[in-house]
This record gives sequence, structure tokens and C-alpha cells, in this order.
Amino acid sequence: MVFTLTLRPPREPLAGHLRMGEPEGQPDRIVATSTCLSRGGRPWLPVMGEMHFTRYPRAGWREQLLSMRAGGIDTVATYLFWHHHEERRGEFRFDGDRDVRAFVELAAACGLDAVVRIGPWSHGEARYGGFPEWVQHSGTRTRTDDPAYLDLVRPYYARIGAELDGLYHARGGPIVAVQIENELYDQPEHLRTLKRMAQEAGITPPLWTATAWGGAELPADEFLPLYAGYAEAPWDDAHPGWARHNRRHFFFTPLRDDHTVGADLRPLPSAGKGPELDRYPYATCELGGGIQVTYHRRPLVPPDDVAALALTKIGSGSTWQGYYMYQGGSHVTDAATTMQESIDTGYPNDLPVISYDFQAPLGEYGQVRPSYELLRLQHHLLAAAGERLAPMGLVEPAEAPRDLDDRETLRWAVRTDGTSGMLFVNTHQPAGETLAAHDAVRFRLDGPDGPLELPVDPVDIPSGAYFAWPFRWPLPGAATLESATAQLVTVLDDDLVVLTRTAGIPVELVLTGVDPASVEGPGVLVDDLGAGRTRIRVPRPGPDALIRLDALRLLVLDEHTARHTTIGELWGARRLLVGDGVHLVPDGQSLHVESGPAGGTLLVHPAPTGTLAPRATARLGLRATGESGIFARFEVDAPTDVPEVRLVELAAAKGPAPQRVGGPLKRAAAPTADDYALAAAHRVEFDPEALNGAHRLLLRLDWVGDAARAELDGVLIADQYWNGSPWEIDLTRHRKALADGAELVLRLLPFDPSAKIHVPDHLRPDEVTLRIDETRLVPVHRATVGIGAS
Repeated sequence: MVFTLTLRPPREPLAGHLRMGEPEGQPDRIVATSTCLSRGGRPWLPVMGEMHFTRYPRAGWREQLLSMRAGGIDTVATYLFWHHHEERRGEFRFDGDRDVRAFVELAAACGLDAVVRIGPWSHGEARYGGFPEWVQHSGTRTRTDDPAYLDLVRPYYARIGAELDGLYHARGGPIVAVQIENELYDQPEHLRTLKRMAQEAGITPPLWTATAWGGAELPADEFLPLYAGYAEAPWDDAHPGWARHNRRHFFFTPLRDDHTVGADLRPLPSAGKGPELDRYPYATCELGGGIQVTYHRRPLVPPDDVAALALTKIGSGSTWQGYYMYQGGSHVTDAATTMQESIDTGYPNDLPVISYDFQAPLGEYGQVRPSYELLRLQHHLLAAAGERLAPMGLVEPAEAPRDLDDRETLRWAVRTDGTSGMLFVNTHQPAGETLAAHDAVRFRLDGPDGPLELPVDPVDIPSGAYFAWPFRWPLPGAATLESATAQLVTVLDDDLVVLTRTAGIPVELVLTGVDPASVEGPGVLVDDLGAGRTRIRVPRPGPDALIRLDALRLLVLDEHTARHTTIGELWGARRLLVGDGVHLVPDGQSLHVESGPAGGTLLVHPAPTGTLAPRATARLGLRATGESGIFARFEVDAPTDVPEVRLVELAAAKGPAPQRVGGPLKRAAAPTADDYALAAAHRVEFDPEALNGAHRLLLRLDWVGDAARAELDGVLIADQYWNGSPWEIDLTRHRKALADGAELVLRLLPFDPSAKIHVPDHLRPDEVTLRIDETRLVPVHRATVGIGAS
């Protein structure tokens, strides 16, 4: 079947109308037009990931920021939660894990820009949205221009201004944007007031942002409206099945808004018409890197849900990819009260007291999830093509699906400048809702340069696929990639273009500006199509699939290899790294390598010019084992011994927690601390010596039940609402206490199927259930590898 579309150029951008940006003559000047951002006079497409500095131990900030950068994040966003910094009026805390200045400076040292979301109301599933008790109960009309409320905010903003002094982009710092408030939908003048107050406090970023979902009314031209998109909705009710309205995120569409996000906190499903979109670029700040669980609704988000949604946003015209959360964390525990959103504080939902893991690409304890690898591949694409892609507009086919229940029509679209661009396809949708496969597919793109039909031979597009194919895309030198059934990964060494096969579809590359006779490569098939067009078919993509043609080289990877690629500055050159079974983080003159007990392999291009070795204290070994295509190959050896652990039953479960409802929407309420008297109790026993050799030592529990707590000598250190995923706790965070003999006890409550609680339908027990399937320790070893290290 042939799918057709007529290319058209994007609308002419408006410029100079937004009350933000940097003046002319400013080095690396940042400005915003109606179609995209620009930086240094060139289109700019940031890739932003959320990490809450107060929700992650300061000792681990640098490691996680570098992991974010290795995942293709170039901008870190973070909330300031007011109650973390001024729990008691006039007593500010910006020390330790609360030191925002240190965090922002460290982000800059790690090569990242920063976006600071200063509130004063932040939400983030925090108690009272981050308001301290004394603000929440002040008797003022919070989140309005009530002068009494503004008098409370002003000193807080002044202190933030002092903490961030000198860190804005115009002064050489990393802060490129500041967000005012959050999810405020009906107070545009208040947003304007808060912006003015922030400026008076010395807060002077190039860009000002505000969340715009829910039809939010924003003051015109004062803020960049930022949007969201999640694969699931834990703020929805506990009905069975997927949250239906989240289907829209898996279509290519010019619609930016999502009226479901935050709808549990709004009295109306839609507050207003929202911003006039043709005045602003399409920017996002909350694409779900996963999703938090609430007690009453506990989605389990597979990695393909995260990655397919992100790709549809790129294909729909996103010029700023922002993820929430990208790095999971934990609610603050060193405060007078618990710090999570809860029914007890008037909210519709109960959150875990501690865990804010969010099923994020980087977990609560730094775990590297499969979604990290899938998103990293898209971020490689944006790093290589973002400058050209950013100003390109969305063009939909005439037969684009409009019905949210349509699973048969092929979902595809193009971003284009009118001539060249990328073709996007998505046949993935969550919750087992299988979309149709499409056989014998070709696309026809009509435009001013004549029709382009691709591929030459029809291909079958399977269900569950999502990818982007470039067309009429300029390559280094004189060559142009007229079409490809492969996705761009990167351009390296100025002459090496790296692509990857997608969804198992045969790789066909059609180029102009090359001599067919010059093409060399293992097993490639070359056809002269006439009119200066050369077709190259690559039957066996992989690390060895290097194609030479004239002054250009093409490397076509298979999907597995591409998903394991990391690109970064390392040992004096920009290198392509492939880590199978290992997590790789380039860091200038060092490469940080993480591995479990199985070890793995490392491929490096260009090959290093000296001997590679981990530091002497590392428990990982590195062995050179020759070459794999253009890569130098190494084996990463890890200790194979896995420490043993056992659970000693202290008490059997006496029954599930009593069912309660509460909050404004009358939803299921979480068990109280007293309810855990009904829980099964198990003491965790293992040799504390195991803590000495591991960078992280994860206690992993595969279980079925309701809610769980981990206590160390009676103090709560971790918790989970069961949703089908394993419960993991990093024991090295409590190394000293465990070494000194502290008792670690797990308390587990059974799941009651009669409770109004949503868990994935296929996992839901049909009777009261508490079951522990497996308990084990998972050591993670880390080494820093240098050239010439001993």
C-alpha cells in the first residue's frame, strides 16, 4: 500500500514578540521565536531531564548527572520545594542535600544546562505542593495576588535569588530558564506578578516558562507554555484497564494539551482556551519518563510505552523534549512531618512516604532501566539532527487517524522544511492494545522538488514499531541521503555517519552525490537507480557493517547494538561506545563502567591510543580481545560471587489492611503505620562484608501483595505499593548501620482484591494474597577506566 502526503514548509516564525531572551551581541545568545528556540544564532532543541536535588543524596549528584548526560540529556530541570528550604518561617536551609547552588554549579561542571522550577507552589507530589505548614495555614489566599500571601513569598524569592546569583546564562552560568509556579490554570495576572517579583529578587534567566496543560490561562507573551504527556494516569480513578484518554499521546497530532494531567486538582476538566499556540514553539517539560504510583492506582509502565510516546512528541513537532522524572528519588525524611502528598493533607491521592522512584530511566537508587537505553537512542538522533529538525513543522497525511479507538490506520507523519525532513511511524500503544501491522508499505512525499517514493522495495511494518527515517537529508561532503529505512544515530569523525536498522525492517539507503562504483562494504548490495541515485542494501547490520563510498563512511548498526551505544568526549576525542551488559559514562579522561556479576563487553571507536585499565581498587577487570569491525573490543570481567540473603519470618500476616476511603474524591487510602501490625514481618539476614565490595548492593524482592515498608532498627527507610515490579532497596545507603548490626525488617501486607485499587489487570490476584517469589542481593560494581592507569 502507498501512503501519500504533500510536503509544505513550516509557517514563518514570529520573532521579538516574547518578553524574554537575551540582547543582541550576547555570546551564545538564547532567544525564542514562535517556532523554535535559537542559541548562538542557530536553532536549538534542548533535551531536558528532571532530577530533584533534595530527593537524592548529595554524594551521588555528580554520578547521576553524568549518567544523565551519557543518556543524551543536555539540560537538567529541578524543583525547589519551599517546605524543604523554609520549614519554619525565617529559618532557611540551603545546606547539604538542600544546596541548590552547589547542585546547579555541579550540573555546569558536568556539561549540563539547568532549568530551575522555583514555585512557590511546585506540586511534584509533595505535601501541600511544597508549601510549608505555616504558609498552607496562614489564612492568606495562596496562589493569588493577595498582598498578605505575596509578603510570604517575597523573602523566599529573595533568598533563591541570592542562592542563584551569577549562575544565569548571560553571565556564563548554566541556568537557561526559570519556571514560575506550576499547574496554575486560572490566575494569569498572578503569574505575571510572580515573574516581576522574581526579577526584583535578581532572578534573570534568558527564558521564562509556565506549565500550560489543562487549558491554562497564561499572560500573553510572558512565558513559554510547556506541555506534558504520560503513558498512564495514577491521578485517575481506580477503574480497570488503561487510562483511556492517554491514548492521544500515541498519535502524531498538532494538539499539545493534555487536560487529564492535574485534573484531580482542578474543579473543571478544562479551565480555559489556553495560549495562542502559533505564537510559541512546541515545548514539553513533563513527558513521562515513567510514572509514580498512588495507593489507589498503580500503573506499571513498560519501557516501550515511554519511548514510543517520546518519539510521537518529536514527530508531532516538539522543539524542547523534557522528561519528568528522568532520575527517580526519595521524599525528604529529615523534617518535622512526612513530605509526600497524601489524603490526610487534603489531596485526592496517597503517595508512598519515601519512594519517588517514578519508574524513571534512572531509578530511585541510580538503577539503569531499559527505558534509559531506548530514550538514549532518540537523544542521539536529536543531538545529530536537532539543529535541522527544530524549525521543521509537522505535516500530517490526509488519512491521519482521528478516533482514539482506531487501531487499524497507520500512524505516521513528517517533519519537514518543505523539501527534506524525517518520516515518523508509530505502531505501538500500551496496555496490550495491539495496533495493526501493515504489509507492503511505501510512502510517497509530494513537494516542490518532485515526488519522493520510499523505499524502492515495499516493506512490512510490524505492530509495536516506532522510528524516524530521514529523507533528502544532507550528509558530510556532497552526498545526500535521499531516503533510508534506517534511523540516524550520529555523525562522527566528520566523515562517519552511523545509522541503525529499525523494527527488523530491511535496510535500504538511497543516496545522491556518490559514485556507485566506489561503494564497498561486507555483503552490501549496490544498485544504480539512474538520475544520480545509488541504492545500498545492507543485509547484515551490526558493528561490522561499515560501508565506504568516496570520502564518506556509513556504519549501519543492528537494533541491539544501537540501543547500547553511548557517545561522548573521552580521552581527547569524541567516541562511540557500545556497552553490552555494562553501563558506560564518559567523563573526559575517564570512563566509568558499571556491571553486575555477569560482566559484559565494551566496544570503542576510535580505538584508544594507549592501554586501558581500571584503577587498582576496582573490582572490575578489563581485557582487550581484538577488534569488532571499526571498534576495539574489550571484555569486562566482574566478580561472579553473589552474596546470599535469607528472610527470617518474625510474624505471619494477620490479614490485609482495613479498607478506608478519603480525600475529596473518596479514593482508597493507604494503610496507616498502625495497620502494619497486621503485616508479615521478615528479618533480612546477610553477611555485612558484602557491602564492602559493591558500589551498590540492591536487595531485590519479587513479591505479590499490597504495601510494604522496610525498617532499620524500627526507622522507616523504604516503602513500596506493589504494582508488579520488584521492590529494590540499595543497602549501601545504610552501610554503617548495617555493619554495626542494625536489624533490617520488611513488613508486607496482603493484597485484597475487593479493595478499590487498580493494578495491571493481568497481575491482579483474585483472592487475598501475600507471596514472596524470590529474594536476592544484586551487587553492582563500578570502575573508572583510564589510559595508562595501573
